[in-house]
Amino acid sequence: MSRAAGPVDPTTTSAWSGLEAITAEFIPDLSRWFAEDPGRVDRFTFEAGDLHVDLSKGLVDDEVLAALVALADEVGLTERRDQMLRGDRINVTEDRAVLHTALRLPADATLELDGTDVVPEVHDVLRRVYDFADRVRSGAWTGVTGERIRTVVNIGIGGSDLGPVMAYEALAAYRHDQIECRFISNIDPTDAATTLSGLDPATTLFIVSSKTFGTLETLTNARLCKAWLLDGLAGHDQAEAVAKHFVAVSTALDKVADFGIDPDNAFGFWDWVGGRYSMDSAIGTSLVVAIGPERFAELLAGFHTMDEHFRTAPLTENVPVLMGLLNVWYTNFLGAETHAVLPYAQLLHRFPAYLQQLTMESNGKGVRWDGAAVAYDTGEVFWGEPGTNGQHAFYQLIHQGTRLVPADFIAFATPAYPLKDGATDVHELFLANFFAQTRALAFGKTADEVRAEGTREEIVPSRVFTGNRPTASIMAPELSPSVLGQLVALYEHITFTQGVIWGIDSFDQWGVELGKQLAQQISPAVAGDEAVAAQQDASTQSLIAYYRRHRQ
Repeated sequence: MSRAAGPVDPTTTSAWSGLEAITAEFIPDLSRWFAEDPGRVDRFTFEAGDLHVDLSKGLVDDEVLAALVALADEVGLTERRDQMLRGDRINVTEDRAVLHTALRLPADATLELDGTDVVPEVHDVLRRVYDFADRVRSGAWTGVTGERIRTVVNIGIGGSDLGPVMAYEALAAYRHDQIECRFISNIDPTDAATTLSGLDPATTLFIVSSKTFGTLETLTNARLCKAWLLDGLAGHDQAEAVAKHFVAVSTALDKVADFGIDPDNAFGFWDWVGGRYSMDSAIGTSLVVAIGPERFAELLAGFHTMDEHFRTAPLTENVPVLMGLLNVWYTNFLGAETHAVLPYAQLLHRFPAYLQQLTMESNGKGVRWDGAAVAYDTGEVFWGEPGTNGQHAFYQLIHQGTRLVPADFIAFATPAYPLKDGATDVHELFLANFFAQTRALAFGKTADEVRAEGTREEIVPSRVFTGNRPTASIMAPELSPSVLGQLVALYEHITFTQGVIWGIDSFDQWGVELGKQLAQQISPAVAGDEAVAAQQDASTQSLIAYYRRHRQ
């Protein structure tokens, strides 16, 4: 049955009705489920590439899972997946294909889009990026003074920043030891000022990452950096200085050239690559410089491993599908509104921020892909911090609060930096917290257990943990480039699964446009144009007036 040609209102399916009936009688009891079902862990634990994923502490049983898989069948998930992977234009509001998975296809693969095999194009750009990175890493690429590059500054925002900086932090153990990467994204001038602080213009290289070379924040910051560079290299030929110290990731070669960047030093990508899905394209150039082409190729291979799992595994064993379906269950049937991502790996400290764009820009939609309004909740508020920091901050609400907060816990068997505190293996102490938290959230602590500790009766209620707080545990041998690629692709496909269930276009982002347009319109008022200020609403006029009175 092919239903992917148009969105299916999931609430009209028999599976949705079945899930509603299950919900009416559903009383989660993880303690009992585990006690009565010795096969539960094996049945709800899955392998996907190098990822070991334990969903047994989720609020799910066989009946729920069967109904969720039936829902996926009824809305045409597999058909929609196949449409995406073969290049159909499933981004309907922009009439574009969605082919970020093509960025990590091996060189001997074939994928035709509009009569052209895109794989050779992808690998041609990769070869150019790799050659550039090798020259920077080896010292063959020099600045205008002849000195080697010591710092690479990536200038981008959104998908042109979040992916590269997340991966740069995550793969710290693999970085070149003589080259530092920094990142500028915010149009707040503080970002540029603090990022450039202490740098030597003679040894600094800028990568301007903007597909259209027209993004307001990115181009503003690029001009600030250009002025800083030319000021620091006064006495050198300006055109040569810009050519030696700026490269671009863009397809707008005319604008790149107007800026002063040699178009030969511009690396392109395609309109079928969404910004939040672009870290494995030329947008990752700064990362290639940092970790080298060989490691970046391993990252791409990790992405492809998860793509293949998503493409080939049956729905009942397909990890991103199952995790996406569980998120739908929690959101639409159990009333969850947020989703925590809790990496027990300091190197993944930017991973929750990366997922915020991936998930909320993709699925924060109120209309189906045919333009009809949805009549059910879509999207989740993704958030998180690394353990154990979060334990001393917001875990209180997850454990004992009134809100249901599903949480994904992520950990690695082998640390990037193994250290000991005397005889204590600190990583083992760290992972003891990982294991303890998911156990505590699942099984809690009863009033009788609290009393048995000698607690005064009036305090007992405050020390009871209800349990039945759902978690997923994701583990891998180590945080390698390949494993990072698998993790990112896992969440890409989780996001896709949810979007298909909800019948929305997960690949446009019109919600970011209105504020940007209004900012351009209001800018003259901020600068003092009274006529433009008078056109604003009363609150905006008042705020602008406050700013102008207090600006020093």
